[in-house]
Amino acid sequence: MYGRGQQPGMRIGPPITPPIIKKIMIANAVIFLAQQVAPEVTLYGSLVPQAFWQLGHLWQPFSYMWLHASFGHIAMNMFMLWMFGSQLALAWGPKRFLRFYLICGVGAGLIIATYPYLIMQLNPHGLISYTLGASGAVYGVLLGYSLTWPDRTIMLIFPPVAFRAIWLIPGLFLMSMMFQSGQNISHIGHLGGVIVGWLYLRRTGHANAIFSIGQLKSRWKRHQMRKKLREVQYEEFEARRRENDKRNNRHH
Repeated sequence: MYGRGQQPGMRIGPPITPPIIKKIMIANAVIFLAQQVAPEVTLYGSLVPQAFWQLGHLWQPFSYMWLHASFGHIAMNMFMLWMFGSQLALAWGPKRFLRFYLICGVGAGLIIATYPYLIMQLNPHGLISYTLGASGAVYGVLLGYSLTWPDRTIMLIFPPVAFRAIWLIPGLFLMSMMFQSGQNISHIGHLGGVIVGWLYLRRTGHANAIFSIGQLKSRWKRHQMRKKLREVQYEEFEARRRENDKRNNRHH
């Protein structure tokens, strides 16, 4: 990916991995190994709404974000953290970044623990379902990145599409709904990390751009204008091509 104002070209990953990102990744890896050796770590550390609210397991909104269900699960979360969190940590500094990371993760955990009680009539089993993973915190980091550098261009490998960073979160939610609908994914955890991250950034003003409906409408209008401009340019190109074809045919 590359950003406007950077050197032209395409780069995979950040130029530097800050120590705070390395420490978070190492901590996740060590705890993941502990899960394999001692299954009790997963049992007592995962977030279960009923255990949190009724049994007093108050550590779970913090502990769940350091646990993962599989190697693919931790690999994806740590890749996203490394890819986007590194540049955010370099810009914000380690203390500010770590505080934001933990707030997003714990805040998402509290939302995960509370949400099943709001829809208990629709899904009573949600009270005893367990959630684990750093996705809530990572989604908060993705939001912080997209609001700090909203006009940077991000290029995905699969699917091979390029878009502005401001559309990163909506794009990820759309892809998760389209390609991972049958998997056991905590969409409320992802959304919780985004909500908590947005509230925190709105309160502190740490991001250069604060998400709002008005901004989305403005960006959508600019997108529509650019689309119309491309259509006009294409029509002009086709008109010149047809005119050249006619001239060539007359010469023949």
